[in-house]
Amino acid sequence: MPLSICKAIGLLAFVLLLPPANAQSPESVPDTIEGHLAAGKNLAGGRDNTPDFYGLVTAICVAPQRGAPAPDAPAPREEPNRRAAYMAPKKAFDDVCWMGTEGVSAWLLTSSEGYILYDTSNVYDAEDVLVGGMKKLGLDPAKVKYVIVSHGHRGESGGAYLFQSRYGAHIVTADWDLIEGSVYGYPTGKPKRDVVATDGMKITLGDRTVTLYLTPGHTPGTISGIFQVHDHGKPLTVVYSGGTEFNFPNDVAHFDQYLASERKLAALAIKAGATIIINNQSQFNGAADKLRILADRQASERHPLDVGAQAVARYFRIEDECAQAQRLKVIAQGGH
Repeated sequence: MPLSICKAIGLLAFVLLLPPANAQSPESVPDTIEGHLAAGKNLAGGRDNTPDFYGLVTAICVAPQRGAPAPDAPAPREEPNRRAAYMAPKKAFDDVCWMGTEGVSAWLLTSSEGYILYDTSNVYDAEDVLVGGMKKLGLDPAKVKYVIVSHGHRGESGGAYLFQSRYGAHIVTADWDLIEGSVYGYPTGKPKRDVVATDGMKITLGDRTVTLYLTPGHTPGTISGIFQVHDHGKPLTVVYSGGTEFNFPNDVAHFDQYLASERKLAALAIKAGATIIINNQSQFNGAADKLRILADRQASERHPLDVGAQAVARYFRIEDECAQAQRLKVIAQGGH
């Protein structure tokens, strides 16, 4: 359910305690479609004049999606040329590996007792990108004990059945209704209902813990997470944003829910001291491109994904401003 108006306002105020030096203050943003769009676009900038979140701004401010996919949408086809988009798997941190493409991210969290896989790529990519990626990194996919599915869209849940059926991994999500309601979305097998995520749930495996939070909006059961990683032994806190785009029914109630969840997660990120924002689609935080430069990173340089607390706050401000703009568009078009 959406947060109460008072609580949502309080969370927004909390989130805005860390505005970047060159950003508009919240008070200076006109409460208009154009004002919120301009504010969102102006928050993309990052270090060394390189935008941290250009892909995010493009996806939700410049060309946002609208409307949820139908449960009986045609099944995904096996694209024979899909391997051209595959990228080499990367050891992102001491205890986290990345696998994916320019558009899709999956993250493998290692621990003393096995692995937690966070999101699972598309149906036909999972074998090569995930199983093959782990093997290329010298890791055993049979050690995946938990799979966290941030939401039930194809790019996040497509490989869940593979890990459940082949390796006996537990599937954790709050979007079981969406997955089970899909008629044709899982041509190689649909995962069976397993662990139902709840707000504040902790998934612990050995020395690794991921705390999950319900953040509905992108889908009814979107979940996000907070956990720790290590960079050359240094602990860093990650906030994992479970859902981003506006491909849900575009009405005021759904945008209110999206905004409440975004503000909730932004406040949780501040409280946790998160300096890294990652997600399931590489273009939103530039993961695929940023991880390419790790090989040339100097000892004195900060990890490219460690953007800092202010940048994390900017990420959520972009979502906030652009969602407000689309909400106003709904109202202007006579919607409710």
